[in-house]
Amino acid sequence: MGTLPEPFQSWFAARGWRPRPHQLAMLAAAGAGRSALLVAPTGGGKTLAGFLPSLIDLHRAGSDGAPREGLHTLYISPLKALAVDIARNLLAPVGEMGLDIRIETRTGDTPANRRARQRAAPPHILLTTPESLSLLLSLPEAGEMFGNLACAVVDEVHALAGTKRGDQLALCLARLSRLAPRLRRVGLSATVAHPEAIAAWVAPDARPDSVALVRATGGAAPALDVILPEGRLPWGGHMGLASMPEVYARLRAAAVSIVFVNTRAQAELAFQALWRLNDDNLPIALHHGSLTVEQRRRVEAAMAEGRLRAVVATASLDLGIDWGAVDQVIQVGAPKGVARLLQRVGRANHRMDEASRAALVPANRFEVIECRAAIQAVASGEMDGEPPRPGGLDVLAQHILAMACHAPFHPDALYAEVTRAAPYAALARGDFDDVLRFVEDGGYALSGYERFRKLFRDAEGMIHVRGPQVARQLRMNLGTIVETPLMKVRLRGGPVLGEVEEWFVSTLEPGHTFIFGGQVLRYEALDVSAVIVSRGGEGEPRVPAYAGSKLPLSTHLARRVRGIIADPRQWRALPGPVRDWLRLQGHASELPSAEGLLVETFPRGGRWFTVAYCFEGRLAHQTLGMLVTKRMERLGLGPLGFLATDYVVAAWSAFPVEDAAALFTEDLLGEELEEWIADSSMLRRTFRNIATIAGLLEKNHPGREKSGRQMTMGADLIYDVLRRHQPDHILLRATRAEAAAGLTDVGRIGALLARIQGRIRHLVLERVSPLAVPALIEEGREWVSGTAEDALLAEAEALVEEATEGAEHFTGTLGLEMLNPHPPPRSPGEQGRPRGPGRAPRHARQRLRHGVH
Repeated sequence: MGTLPEPFQSWFAARGWRPRPHQLAMLAAAGAGRSALLVAPTGGGKTLAGFLPSLIDLHRAGSDGAPREGLHTLYISPLKALAVDIARNLLAPVGEMGLDIRIETRTGDTPANRRARQRAAPPHILLTTPESLSLLLSLPEAGEMFGNLACAVVDEVHALAGTKRGDQLALCLARLSRLAPRLRRVGLSATVAHPEAIAAWVAPDARPDSVALVRATGGAAPALDVILPEGRLPWGGHMGLASMPEVYARLRAAAVSIVFVNTRAQAELAFQALWRLNDDNLPIALHHGSLTVEQRRRVEAAMAEGRLRAVVATASLDLGIDWGAVDQVIQVGAPKGVARLLQRVGRANHRMDEASRAALVPANRFEVIECRAAIQAVASGEMDGEPPRPGGLDVLAQHILAMACHAPFHPDALYAEVTRAAPYAALARGDFDDVLRFVEDGGYALSGYERFRKLFRDAEGMIHVRGPQVARQLRMNLGTIVETPLMKVRLRGGPVLGEVEEWFVSTLEPGHTFIFGGQVLRYEALDVSAVIVSRGGEGEPRVPAYAGSKLPLSTHLARRVRGIIADPRQWRALPGPVRDWLRLQGHASELPSAEGLLVETFPRGGRWFTVAYCFEGRLAHQTLGMLVTKRMERLGLGPLGFLATDYVVAAWSAFPVEDAAALFTEDLLGEELEEWIADSSMLRRTFRNIATIAGLLEKNHPGREKSGRQMTMGADLIYDVLRRHQPDHILLRATRAEAAAGLTDVGRIGALLARIQGRIRHLVLERVSPLAVPALIEEGREWVSGTAEDALLAEAEALVEEATEGAEHFTGTLGLEMLNPHPPPRSPGEQGRPRGPGRAPRHARQRLRHGVH
């Protein structure tokens, strides 16, 4: 305790606490003027560790009766709600110790009068987000506001590094280091897979030995178990509704629970299923990103005040908010990543020395194996995740304009500053100059249009902004989050309930019903700005699905899943039905190997199915399926469509595949990829997002609202002009790079193709294999609502019976468990999803269905 001054010693002692070793290590790093990355589990006192040096410094500075003026510490959070929560938690000890320290938040929700006051008289500690920080740095008075800044704390740094919001923040930190040369940076995280890379991201311009990497030691390991449904275990499906009775029983037995799911559609369905079971009238709430901010805040407040027994949530509650009363987390659906699982599990107990209790609820048999792989990885202390990638040129374009709005700059000086940000350390000067030219006047092809002229150069080569209107437009459109076009959902004569995607609205007709915000709504009409609905209605309600809402299976977990399936010694930890399923696969076909690729081809309904057990995640499989079907087309196999799950790629065609190795050669990423990217709509969608971030398209304009459709039309027109007249335009280069490297998971596919060469095992079967059954069941579910559940179950039974035919001596021991998938509760299905580029035409799907029955 000798390292802490009064009143800090007394404050710790009054609570019976002692500072933890990692908190003292952070104090020592600050005393030596070193930047630091702290990796500590949830509940380990990360926030206090990050702020303690600043609180002590501010206390000492004011001990002579003259409190320090100006901004001392800046805290950056990925979530506005987290910034507000941390401020509230920080104010308590400051007040209890009687410290004369002003703490305030600055987000998009901060009133205008408080924002103005903060610019004129900044608090000692300001808590904000990357977007608000970028806006503050674009102001003319930024130099005065941040000139004496001593410390910048980045919370949940793992959620920012490697993203476009992280690129934006890294550029802002580089500017802060120029304005305040002695600035010390601190990163905080509970889950870091690449700590050295993240430490370099936090403080890239520091010597390696001047960045302290502090790891918390000790703490209780999480207590994880698996919930399976009573009766039969589902073969396919990904909603997990069959286990809702068991989940509800866990909610009844606990004080406060968070039920995490992986998608918003799954959140709506799980909430409905739990509500139907809620004979005890437990207060259960729903929380996801498409609900209104007000509704989410009400749920958060109710949880903080102890008025809820449970909340069903998506990733909207993954980070940070401290609800100490939560005593269990339930993860419905396989977690898809170890870091994500630990982040969610850490919401329970929120105390380092007590085990966080969590239960995993697999939705099907493959997910049972994935959950077991995740539990193994947690027990081994392993972490997954990718290191931070290079920064986006669209984010750089936005930052260049923001810096010009702050003050004129010379290109040489700004380039030197930008390359001090970790994502842009390797940025070529030519690329920087091309981005700058684009911000100046749009580039060669667009320079004739006045609307794209935003900067000009004076005789000394200094860059200036073209007037206050350009600066106003920048500040209205700052940010790197480009939402899918959304429409508000408004009760007739009532409030706005939230937002759904435009494409989903286009599938509705008056009288249709859908589930949203935990209630059934009837579509009444469409006005200029909203979908008008009423409560109730008849017929099977649909569930809005959201683009990009499916979480990718991590490479690390995928490797473990392959290892478990290939090693019967590890099957002892699996439930009996899954062990029997794998044994039956070994009898009827073969088991996929850990490093090779099993490909099965079998006839069904007048078509030939080819199923490849890749285990690389749905996103990689979606791209791989597109490439494989293009290759099948070249080989004259007549592909009709494909589907991608987290575990397999399945394609159906008019003619059988005779040489599977020809479908999975390494050159698949050559001509087929180029052809697909050129032909697909992905480049246009990617260009729209990049052009919006770079400032070519406006999200907001005074007195004018743009629909997603209008923005898309504008983006398409500009895209065509640039392709025709300036194909090497910097935004087209950025679009091609992002489409090839990010959206399509090309790196992961390339690693798969390299790994399996010479290890492809191709079997031609007489009928569907046991491991292929879940994929065919999932294909049948894509467009079907609750009224067709019985037909799907009949189809599943036929598939299972077909898969088990010829293995009668197995069915004698497996019984009906192996012959019937578990029927989920009567509930609306996941209907209304648009057909992706890998979907067969509707008439082909109908023919396939008829063949499956």
